[in-house]
Amino acid sequence: MSPIRLIATDLDGTLLRPDRTISDRTRAALARAQERGIVVVLATARAPRTTRLFAESAGVSGHAICANGAIIYDLARDELVGHQTLEAATARRLIVALRDALPGVCFGLVQGKDFACEPDYAATARFEDHGRLLEEMSVGDALAFLATPLTKLVVRHPERTPLDLLAAVQGFGFDGFEATHSGAPFLEIVAANVTKAWALASLCERLGIIPSEVVAFGDAPNDAAMLRWAGLGVAVANAYPAALDAADEVTLSNEEDGVAVVVERVVGML
Repeated sequence: MSPIRLIATDLDGTLLRPDRTISDRTRAALARAQERGIVVVLATARAPRTTRLFAESAGVSGHAICANGAIIYDLARDELVGHQTLEAATARRLIVALRDALPGVCFGLVQGKDFACEPDYAATARFEDHGRLLEEMSVGDALAFLATPLTKLVVRHPERTPLDLLAAVQGFGFDGFEATHSGAPFLEIVAANVTKAWALASLCERLGIIPSEVVAFGDAPNDAAMLRWAGLGVAVANAYPAALDAADEVTLSNEEDGVAVVVERVVGML
């Protein structure tokens, strides 16, 4: 591999410990990497709001990849510098089909830095899911929100798993979207061909960085493409099979500071 110039890491299940904290060891490893000139990019399914809070906790600045690649976010300026939206017609088609196929399904909608959802979704969502209290959400019928550009459609069901929802969506035979899950209790849908890998490639092109100069960390199916794209793809030991299969190596679990172990090694090689 070339010398590492950029570290991209997922948050939940990877950089964050199970209690969603960032250890002192991990924070110190990321600080050392940045001191040595390595760019650190958080690449997450989360929306900008919670990504920015975790970036502050991790001591990371610069850009972040949010919403599974649909957003490239400038942390310092609190600004979206890249935004790929899901077409309203595609979202409408999916919502109508899912309601017909799976009664009880409900929807959340990430719209840039904003979040809207249906009443049943608001009743089951936790603050930790989206970083918002009920009074901070726009609540109503999902179809009524589609006039606003849609970043990500979030699909939830009280009895069906994200894998069940994914199977249903794939069974419709529709196109125009990318569906995945991140380990959270819902399915996530963005525009076609949008992934963390796609956004990371776009950001690296801006920075003049090639894949062999990138190490990426992840744990979930939505990380798999990014792990394959990077010169060194690293899965944490607690990762899903899809991420483990895509990775070049496996580090310790997120509870054991697996990201820090590899970052320390990479920084020590400079």
